[in-house]
Amino acid sequence: QVQLVESGGGVVQAGDSLRLSCAASGGTFSVYVVGWFRRAPGQDREFVAAITPGGGNTYYAESLKGRFTTSRDNAKNTAYLEMNNLKPDDTARYYCAAVSRISQLPPDVYDYWGQGTQVTVSS
Repeated sequence: QVQLVESGGGVVQAGDSLRLSCAASGGTFSVYVVGWFRRAPGQDREFVAAITPGGGNTYYAESLKGRFTTSRDNAKNTAYLEMNNLKPDDTARYYCAAVSRISQLPPDVYDYWGQGTQVTVSS
């Protein structure tokens, strides 16, 4: 079983950048697809990005392409979400998730979830 812990959130101003980390333990990190999601107050959870186990393929929500980048370092059991030119609409709690058995890419179901990290962007 994999445990995921997100970090790197905070309060920033519009136009700033942040890098979130997703540290994994308790499993073989390199076999998992890692996804990033966010949930803003009063809204449904939204897909942000995903990265395949070897890091060779990445997927993004169409509206976030060009501003957000996901990567991973399997030697460190950590995935990252680099967020640039942040906007107030990016304010949300950000979660990482992992799944090893998939039927599609990006996956629509994840087995393991972190507790999330809050990102607040002020105008």
